[in-house]
Amino acid sequence: MFQYDFMQHAFIAGTLIAIMCGAIGVFIIGRNLSFIAHTFSHIGFAGASFAVFAGIDPLLGLLLFTLLGALGVGQLGVRMFRRDASVSVILSLALGLGILFLSLSNVQATFTKTILFGSVVGIDLQDVGQIIILTIVVLLALAIGYRWLKFDSFDQLGAQAAGLPIRWISIGFLLLMAIAVSVTVQIVGALLVFALMTIPAAAARFYTQSIFIMILLSVVIAVLGVWFGLTVGYYTNAPVSFFIVCFVSIVYFIGMIYHRLMERRRTAVTRS
Repeated sequence: MFQYDFMQHAFIAGTLIAIMCGAIGVFIIGRNLSFIAHTFSHIGFAGASFAVFAGIDPLLGLLLFTLLGALGVGQLGVRMFRRDASVSVILSLALGLGILFLSLSNVQATFTKTILFGSVVGIDLQDVGQIIILTIVVLLALAIGYRWLKFDSFDQLGAQAAGLPIRWISIGFLLLMAIAVSVTVQIVGALLVFALMTIPAAAARFYTQSIFIMILLSVVIAVLGVWFGLTVGYYTNAPVSFFIVCFVSIVYFIGMIYHRLMERRRTAVTRS
């Protein structure tokens, strides 16, 4: 398997993206922004489609559209955006624009499938370089702003009372989300990008209350999911994204069962 260059590229890129998604996903779950990750994936689909239509790198289109979307959400305000009916309008508009750009560009059906469902095995050395740079940017930003981001994500009232720049933290995190979505689309596609960014983190919450350990567990789950998906996908010639989502979903449900069992045990001990 590793004698092929495309599989080496796939494992390097997939591992980096999994580490990034596992780390940022904990804060996405903590800030209740899963719906925005889903929204960004649809906006990214329109961006990639526009890039194909314009004859530029799809990653540039992804970054352009998702970053603009992040700025828009940041200006509107996350709470207002969550309540407003504009969410469904933006999702529908993004899908419509994506379909329009793809039809105007006359691309093959295989490329449309790649945008929607991802294609890890199609990543070349240039893509790996881009993924390395963007992943480092996201991880460095998370590391530098870790304390503020942790405080604001899991104790918003305390962060406001402490006088932290809540609005700028929110906008900065949305921009990081936009970059992460743009990179992750290449692995699992626009339709399933939110799965890799949220399910590992959601699963990790069942096993620990420590934020740092939660991040480590989320990263491990995401990395193992990508490795599992790549390996099984290689030998079965089935979609890699399917196996990635299956793996992390199974870990999530196991965690849910484990959490309920522990809760019942604590209740039984308390009563006794």
